[in-house]
Amino acid sequence: MPTPRRSALRESAPAKVNLTLAVLGRRANGYHTLESLVAFAKLSDRLTFSPGGPLTLVMRGPNAAAAGPDTDNLVLKAALALAKNVRGLEVGRFTLTKNLPVAAGLGGGSSDAAAALRLLARANRLALDDPRLRKAARAVGADVPVCLDPRPRLMRGIGEILSAPIAIPRLAVVLVNPGVALETKDVFTAFDRSSRGKRRGTMQAQKVPRERDALPTFLDSHPNDLQPAAIKLQPAIAKVLAALRKSPGCRLARMSGSGATCFGLYASSRAATVAARDIAAAHSHWWVRADVLG
Repeated sequence: MPTPRRSALRESAPAKVNLTLAVLGRRANGYHTLESLVAFAKLSDRLTFSPGGPLTLVMRGPNAAAAGPDTDNLVLKAALALAKNVRGLEVGRFTLTKNLPVAAGLGGGSSDAAAALRLLARANRLALDDPRLRKAARAVGADVPVCLDPRPRLMRGIGEILSAPIAIPRLAVVLVNPGVALETKDVFTAFDRSSRGKRRGTMQAQKVPRERDALPTFLDSHPNDLQPAAIKLQPAIAKVLAALRKSPGCRLARMSGSGATCFGLYASSRAATVAARDIAAAHSHWWVRADVLG
């Protein structure tokens, strides 16, 4: 009898938003020591996995072409990294629907890789806390470990040190990308050139406010250190921030990660929806979405 065909498995790969980002130093190997309070949006890429057969990847979606060659995709790199640590790992066909903009500071590729690891774990009956899964995540990229279990938390070091999940309030947000890409390495190079060596103290997870009204005030005193350098490389980021700040109800506007996507926090989902509509109408070439962080 033929082997019964196994059902395809599906996972979301949510956008990662860096609410804060402190550059605490630079290591001898060139990597930077960071600290960032991370949250995840509902907006996501979608990944489907059909177990069995050779490892393959099919790209779809509005941003598939911008994602580059399939052979360079982090989904395949994640599967290969896990296969090195798990003997007899069953692989198969991945189908990635690329909804999020590429090289945008939203951790899209890292979240895709983490979703691939979750799917492989389910198909091969591996626990999410299996150390081999964590090892594969670290091997693929600095942002992959925090995306493996996408809940708000502090990430430190080069991304390998994670706090326990933090129960921040759900936040109404508008995400805006001006249609420009920024390579992380270029932003860090610009930061290193302009940095005066000032380093801020570390954040304590227990001091992150759990109240919706208090959180934006807290975040205002914990900026994104890469934002000025990114603006020098792509001045369009400053225009996005200005549009967010002047929109009614915006509590805080900031760049996420190494850019160029920026976010604005709002008092309500209605205010965020109105702001997104108005910004999109005024800037039709920008990628603009109202969403919720949590």
